[in-house]
Amino acid sequence: MSKIKNADLEIYLEKILNGYWVTKEDIFLIMNCDLEKLEEMARVIRNKFIGKKFDLCTIINGKSGKCSENCKFCAQSSHYSTGVEEYGLLNKDTILENAIQNYNNGVNRFSIVTSGRKLSKAELEHISEAYDLIRNNCDIKLCSSNGLLDYDDFVKLKESGVSRYHNNLETSRRFFPAICTSHTYDDKIKAIIDAKKAGLEVCSGGIFGMGENLEDRIDMAFTLRELKVDSIPLNMLNPIKNTPLENMPIMSYSEYRRSIALFRIILPSTSIRLAGGRGLLEDKGRAAINAGVDSMISGDMLTTDGINTKTDLEMIRDII
Repeated sequence: MSKIKNADLEIYLEKILNGYWVTKEDIFLIMNCDLEKLEEMARVIRNKFIGKKFDLCTIINGKSGKCSENCKFCAQSSHYSTGVEEYGLLNKDTILENAIQNYNNGVNRFSIVTSGRKLSKAELEHISEAYDLIRNNCDIKLCSSNGLLDYDDFVKLKESGVSRYHNNLETSRRFFPAICTSHTYDDKIKAIIDAKKAGLEVCSGGIFGMGENLEDRIDMAFTLRELKVDSIPLNMLNPIKNTPLENMPIMSYSEYRRSIALFRIILPSTSIRLAGGRGLLEDKGRAAINAGVDSMISGDMLTTDGINTKTDLEMIRDII
């Protein structure tokens, strides 16, 4: 049962459109309002602060498996026997070819994602050379996701042409220890702060449906607002066999959309990106886009199949 009338959402909407930043108390009052009303509010906010722009990015699994970390959702953790393909860093020509192909397909951004807590110095050198190669042969924007790097590492990536670094918080500070114990929430926040200090934009979000509640998602949204991140990927858990979360029920689509709409209300002008798990949705995310989204990851995910970029572009043209 909503604590306020749906009509009162208009009051909040008008305040947000005029520059008001909602508080947690505000969100706790409106979070159970009619879903369609919340989505409508989120769309108006998106259109006001972001407009008709839509950002499409792709990722390549640049190094797979054998990760030392024990994140309970992840197929690449060495703590679980998931049968995921394992390999070291891809060669630079393979990465370049993939980046050019995605650029030619209409993708705005491209990221090399690597497994493991962080890259070694030799691995970072290899990745940096790959980024140099891409920027000298293709105009696609470059992002990177290589774990809990240090400030000097972020500087090197920036010098190689990377403009945005990805490091998910995954969930709220309260719930994080139930998901991972091999590194801490503060380790993640330090990496985000160091990346920003190095002059990089930051992409950071999380995964919904791991057993957290709506309040945890709201807490994460406010933490991301405090950190002033630039892009927020919102994943839906795709339970992986032989991980601790393999029997977690799939999150309802309505709960996913409600959470997205609340993120847009909390973060009016930040890019909110559909990410992993979208293939579980019957409409591949169409309704979720209408909950206030302005960007998404297209193509395959790290260890699961994604959605064809051409299909995504056609859907975006229909909606935006």
